[in-house]
Amino acid sequence: MAEPGAITGWLDRLRAGDDVAAQRLWEEYFRRLVGMARARLQGRAAGPAGSEDIALSAFATFCRGAEAGRFPRLADRNDLWQVLMMLTARKTIDAVDRERAAKRGGGEVVGGRSFEAVFGNEPTPEFAAEVAEECRALLDRLGDDELRRIAVWKLEGYTNREIARGLGKSLATVERKLDLIRRKLDQGTEGV
Repeated sequence: MAEPGAITGWLDRLRAGDDVAAQRLWEEYFRRLVGMARARLQGRAAGPAGSEDIALSAFATFCRGAEAGRFPRLADRNDLWQVLMMLTARKTIDAVDRERAAKRGGGEVVGGRSFEAVFGNEPTPEFAAEVAEECRALLDRLGDDELRRIAVWKLEGYTNREIARGLGKSLATVERKLDLIRRKLDQGTEGV
């Protein structure tokens, strides 16, 4: 694991187009992204896109977006992990959807309308329930209402300073609690 502050420095260098910083971030996060993609696939078909391909695609999208300034709230390792998780989750969903579409005829137009035009590309209620349950399970793992509240606020995009104000705590306290949250959640994903 990288030293404290190293990730933030690498992020700054990545935004400036530094390939070495991208490589360092890749080395730090790729294994975890593969594990996350593998867990999200849960044996489902994803065609030729395996968990490593999904992680590679998510990381490449992140690097292009960071260099283009698409992630303005990307300040530290916690923000970075949230972005990488979101991109990996979306790439996993896309890979499964592509495989399912191939089994349904590859998105061919039927009766003048495509499958997506008829049914849309919104998540199914079952998928939404699955995601909600997964979020509840992760939040339950924190074991503390204040940690849960901090995690939810962070996912909603609040800055550490805004969270500290909302809790009436110091910025240092919030940062320590975010580090504790990250460690608790990492414990459940190691070896995935």
